[in-house]
Amino acid sequence: MNPALRSLLDLLDLEQIDRDIFRGASRPSLVERVFGGQVAAQALAAAGRTVPGDRPPHSLHAYFLRPGDPGAPIVYTVDRIRDGFSFTNRRVVAVQHGNPIFHLSASFQEHEEGMEHQEPMPHAPDPLTLPTAGELLPRYAHRFADPERTVRRMLRARAAVDLRYVDEPPYGRIGQPREAASQVWFRTDGKLDGDLDGTLLHVCLAAYVSDMTLLDPVLLAHGRGGWAVGDVVGASLDHAMWFHRPFRVDEWLLYDQASPSSSGGRGLAKGRIFTQDGRLAVSVIQEGMVRVPRTRRRPGG
Repeated sequence: MNPALRSLLDLLDLEQIDRDIFRGASRPSLVERVFGGQVAAQALAAAGRTVPGDRPPHSLHAYFLRPGDPGAPIVYTVDRIRDGFSFTNRRVVAVQHGNPIFHLSASFQEHEEGMEHQEPMPHAPDPLTLPTAGELLPRYAHRFADPERTVRRMLRARAAVDLRYVDEPPYGRIGQPREAASQVWFRTDGKLDGDLDGTLLHVCLAAYVSDMTLLDPVLLAHGRGGWAVGDVVGASLDHAMWFHRPFRVDEWLLYDQASPSSSGGRGLAKGRIFTQDGRLAVSVIQEGMVRVPRTRRRPGG
């Protein structure tokens, strides 16, 4: 298995230190704080460890409270809110250095048959016709202040996931506003054990990836290059996901993303994740802080 993918799976294999208390480590990210998708995935994994295996998650709602320290472990405390006949609810608080940095509410449901309908899958090219990150990033290395270091960090941060942009990424055409929409194909860079799709592991990994590119449409609408270029300061504020249908994250998934609004230093983004055969698997909504750095005036200037 790809060592980066093995490392990511190890991150989700939390250490249980008490009945409802778990501890997790961190991995490098693009910025000097814990990647938000990692905290969401670990918190969901902690909640899922207290729920019967025949009740997968169907939704989560979360808030990012403080930046996480990548050099320190994160302790996840699970509160067993409710165990019903069909639904189970959990609340999780992530703590570092004695302070809460993240909290999550998640709901789990045993399988039921019911009415079925969905939005159609949008058109997208075959993922295998699109460039990999290793092929794409060197094309835009000149956009970065420290090209070699930035490309190396970006490749390392996404080494566990094969993520392919359908169109140019935000740093592709800086200064040229575009439609506030983006599509990426993704899958883990390696197969996962087990035959069941939609299990807790696949759902946690989808939560991890869902935070990687969701604010891209906000940047595209304003011609901003984003965090890699350094012309925007951003961070996730809240995150919500609904899991509609079973899926495997080691098979191609299309992440269709758009931003309906940005204002007040915040940008709103929504996403839909489809399986390659057209099933709507996941819906995502996130609001993030998106600020353009201001140049401070010198005294007398």
